[in-house]
Amino acid sequence: MKEAFAYIIGLGPSVMMPVIFTMLGVLIGIKFSKAVKSGLLVGIGFVGLAVVTALLTSNLGPALKGMTDLYHLNLPFFDLGWPAAAAVAYSCAVGAFIIPVCLGVNVVMLLAGATRTVNIDLWNYWHFAFLGAMVFFATGSLAWAFYAAIVLYVITLCMADFTAKGFQSYYKDMDGISIPQPFCQSFTPFAVAIGWLLDRIPGFSKLDIDAEGMKKRFGLLGEPLFLGLVIGCGIGTLRCDSWKGVVDSIPSILKLGVTVGAVMELIPRITALFIEGLKPICDRIRTILENRRGTQDETQTPKNSKTQKLNIGMSPALVIGHPTTLVVSILLIPVIIFLSVLLPGNKFLPLASLAGMFYLFPCVLPITKGNVPKTFVIGLVALVAGLFFVTNLTPAFTKAIAAANCDGIAVPEGFEGGASLDFAGAVWCWAIFHLTVTLKWAGAVGAGLLALGMCAVNWLRIRRTR
Repeated sequence: MKEAFAYIIGLGPSVMMPVIFTMLGVLIGIKFSKAVKSGLLVGIGFVGLAVVTALLTSNLGPALKGMTDLYHLNLPFFDLGWPAAAAVAYSCAVGAFIIPVCLGVNVVMLLAGATRTVNIDLWNYWHFAFLGAMVFFATGSLAWAFYAAIVLYVITLCMADFTAKGFQSYYKDMDGISIPQPFCQSFTPFAVAIGWLLDRIPGFSKLDIDAEGMKKRFGLLGEPLFLGLVIGCGIGTLRCDSWKGVVDSIPSILKLGVTVGAVMELIPRITALFIEGLKPICDRIRTILENRRGTQDETQTPKNSKTQKLNIGMSPALVIGHPTTLVVSILLIPVIIFLSVLLPGNKFLPLASLAGMFYLFPCVLPITKGNVPKTFVIGLVALVAGLFFVTNLTPAFTKAIAAANCDGIAVPEGFEGGASLDFAGAVWCWAIFHLTVTLKWAGAVGAGLLALGMCAVNWLRIRRTR
């Protein structure tokens, strides 16, 4: 088994994932040629991630190191962004088998009546795989790695069910859709708790600024390419020790700005490759489920057919274009960069991860009803907490990067570690990692009981709605 795992992992994600997705496509009835194309598009996506990540680290690393040295900033942890985490996730044994394992868990929960969500958002399975990878490299145990990944998966499915009704009622044309993505669902507890507190501040609940109007006012400022250009030029300027140095460095400053802007623009486009590759597989699974549900509805009474209603778990990318999401994300970017420099104890400067800022809000907006001030406060508190989570997890994150030995994924010279706010800043991932690794048996049992407790609550909730 060890030799088999070593051989599979040695292929790397750019080769391994096309094979896995091709086999999966054929098994569910997709034509072989179409399945091969889907798999190859996923592999090309991983190649693109490696190229973009290497471009970011090689250009932004020296500039950030110069800025931190000049101003004596204690920010030794480099932001590698989610591409690094995704590549590492599929470069270990957990990533090789995470999809069939999690799909199996999903089927068991469906049969037990503990969930109504069928998670076909296969691309975002990398979140579960990466938590497993971190636990694996921290403990050396594949069993603990899968245990942590499965606990996170179960909790995420339950959270997807808990938020499905609000999600479907808030967003248009999303009937039958839920969001089983752990990064998004990690911010649901923040939204509920902070929203409850804000509603008790006299007058605050009446602040409801029109997001559509604010978005139009931002214009070019709302484009990722322009944001990257401004951030890159700003860092290039700040690393200069005098105005003469700024003037002399204008060519390199502009080059850095365009490079960072290119990364901000390319990451969503590379993500589109993954979605294009996975779309035939997801569509086929959804068709199978809908046909099965239709057959059941025809043979059962209306009362019983209602109990067969399933939610299709999809990517939050479906709704990240909402005006409130765009406006609040743009407002938070400069604020969180500024706070990351000032907050005592924080060692992480978010940059590459800012491209994933939009994914914080898909499950928050149904709770805030799109209220811009309330959404901004919730996002700010969640991101500040996320900075401390990622600072705490960076040593383990860095160890996983080194152990995985992925091409193009490395911490730049002069930095102590690398991480990603997209993953390590999520409360569920942070909590389960420490419960499993730091507290060991006691914490692992606690994490399992939490997952089982949420399943029990969800089971009772589903029975009540029959």
